[in-house]
Amino acid sequence: MSTEAPKRDQWQWENAIAGAAAGFATVAVMHPLDVVRTRFQVNDGRVSHLPGYKNTAHAIFTITRSEGLRGLYAGFLPGVLGSTISWGLYFFFYDKAKQRYARSREEKLSPGLHLASAAEAGALVCFCTNPVWLVKTRLQLQTPLHQTRPYSGLYDALRTIMREEGFSALYRGIVPGLFLVSHGAIQFTAYEELRKTIVDLKSKGSEIQNQNPDQLLNSVDYAVLGATSKVAAILLTYPFQVIRSRLQQRPGGDGIPRYKDSWHVVKETARFESVRGFYKGITPNLLKNVPASSITFIVYENVLKLLKLARKND
Repeated sequence: MSTEAPKRDQWQWENAIAGAAAGFATVAVMHPLDVVRTRFQVNDGRVSHLPGYKNTAHAIFTITRSEGLRGLYAGFLPGVLGSTISWGLYFFFYDKAKQRYARSREEKLSPGLHLASAAEAGALVCFCTNPVWLVKTRLQLQTPLHQTRPYSGLYDALRTIMREEGFSALYRGIVPGLFLVSHGAIQFTAYEELRKTIVDLKSKGSEIQNQNPDQLLNSVDYAVLGATSKVAAILLTYPFQVIRSRLQQRPGGDGIPRYKDSWHVVKETARFESVRGFYKGITPNLLKNVPASSITFIVYENVLKLLKLARKND
């Protein structure tokens, strides 16, 4: 019996563990900017339950003063849970897809197959985590101006949504969420291609022949790769994030959602705010996600190295 299958399974779990660790580290550091971004995204100038913020710094100062640390870390538990599960599953599904595509090929995977692997992983993760992201969004939008009874936490939010709106409400925003799969696909494709380019450049300049790629790259390389690939993905997919956040808002006191569906969000946003409305909150989003992506890939690649080393020692 071949030992390749058990080794392959073990390798996939190592990818999942590294991805989960990366996701937790990212959320813990960057969550306050996530709160600010979400509040900017849904504030179309026609809502009364959200304070008006001039810019990112003013938003952080105002939230700290009026709501304290609790306000800056609103939705932190579902944020950690969702990000940890998402990154863990994403790296797991992504690596599994790449292995499947690579079985019939001896050469390196093409950009198209990297894209297909990332898209497949993203769609699976989206279906698994949409309810968690919905709860996170709603907890982040709870302010002292809110007129409905606030959710006390993750469990209370899930229970209340199920009771008041039904199971289908947990999947509000799933359509733009699926479109956002392209975000991960763009980011991972850019990351993989840039990584190969840097490895090739460093290999040519290295005196050691056939050196392991892991030994050629350091944390600075991973930070640059993560940040560059993230910026490209954000600029192309950000409007879908705005659409999803607006769809996931809690219904008003009458129980009627503010927006019926994704197309309704697009029409209303374009009508009242033009193109600018689709990029609301992009500044805190870039401040959060560019360094966050660097942190994620630094942690992921280094945890992966440690797991490889531990496996070799065993």
